[in-house]
Amino acid sequence: MFADHAKIFIKSGDGGDGHVSFRRELFVPDGGPDGGDGGKGGDIVFVVDKGLNTLTDFRHVRKYVAGRGQEGGKRRCHGASAEDLIIKVPEGTVIKEAESGKVIADMSGDNTRKVILKGGRGGQGNMHYATSTMQAPKYAQPGKPGQELWVTLELKMIADVGLLGYPNVGKSTLLSHVTNARPKIANYHFTTLQPNLGVVDLGDGNGFVIADIPGLIDGAAEGVGLGHDFLRHIERTRLLIHLVDAAGTEGRDPVEDVRSINRELAAYDPALAEVPQVIAANKIDAIMEGDDPIGRLREAFEPEGKKVFPISAVTGQGLKELMAHVWKLLQETELKPVIFEQEYDPAWDTVSELPYEVSQNEEGEFVVEGPRIEKMLGYTNLESEKGFLFFQKFLREQGILDKLEAMGIQEGDTVRMYGLAFDYYKE
Repeated sequence: MFADHAKIFIKSGDGGDGHVSFRRELFVPDGGPDGGDGGKGGDIVFVVDKGLNTLTDFRHVRKYVAGRGQEGGKRRCHGASAEDLIIKVPEGTVIKEAESGKVIADMSGDNTRKVILKGGRGGQGNMHYATSTMQAPKYAQPGKPGQELWVTLELKMIADVGLLGYPNVGKSTLLSHVTNARPKIANYHFTTLQPNLGVVDLGDGNGFVIADIPGLIDGAAEGVGLGHDFLRHIERTRLLIHLVDAAGTEGRDPVEDVRSINRELAAYDPALAEVPQVIAANKIDAIMEGDDPIGRLREAFEPEGKKVFPISAVTGQGLKELMAHVWKLLQETELKPVIFEQEYDPAWDTVSELPYEVSQNEEGEFVVEGPRIEKMLGYTNLESEKGFLFFQKFLREQGILDKLEAMGIQEGDTVRMYGLAFDYYKE
């Protein structure tokens, strides 16, 4: 089944931890620190693949996690950086932050490659922390964690012309006549459940891309049926061919059909109501004698600048004139590719890279917990003055000390972290 919408989880790689080690060579029993730095975590990178035209793959795989950077080694060896995780998407895919719906990137036009999440930086080895008074530091910096995010992917097809109308008015038949597309055709409602793209070849190198937008129904702008899924594909088109059943074979009035769908367009996005339209009055071979729907359509819409073309998608009558007029309008229409501007960048996220929780137990002690804090404690020698100052700096930079003060901690109060107890004193 065609898929033009997906929700996935992405996470860039964690940085590798810095290493704690000391030179141990013959005749050098007390060498200095030589722990190397950790490698950088892999980025999450989206890349346009022009061979793709659907988001189906993302219905089977919803979690994408880049690799972790390698830990630093002895003898100042730097850990290897992880490879970036490449996620391939069709051209026209819009990446949005799932919760807010804000645009992160539009994979269209020149934007064929985009780093969405950057991998965590590798931690520094203990060789960086040697000083004249602390020549054997027993701590190193842990790697920075990667970023993680739920995103939605929306495929908004890129076509010059959108072909729209109610179900069963003949859009698939028309597309099969004027392009190389071969959509499935049958005489029942909602035959087309996916947009089809085709190229109209007018000869001499002239032509344009046309998209058959699946049949709309009343209430589409509010999401009735598959309304939103279909309407999003019209947003990039430069011109619309509004196909209508002039013979009224479904028992509907063709003039009201045009007005009804135009109301749906305006309700979904007012800008769509301003897109130039041509009305193709289809099924003229089935018009009852004495009825003049073409005259009524022209009287209703040509004063609004919407030219009406009587056609038969089955016999091909009038299609050549219709396509020639559409080509002429495209030449007169200024080419303004619709690219959705970035509204959100994961790099703007102010959430701490090192999450933690601060609470109070029944004894009134302040308890600080978090996976990265636990890891930092494992790398830090709190028995040395330098190590303790290093850990205190970490607490300050991560806002933990500010959080404790906001909770009302006083000098002399006890702070507990994974079995360790400290007396709090303001710096």
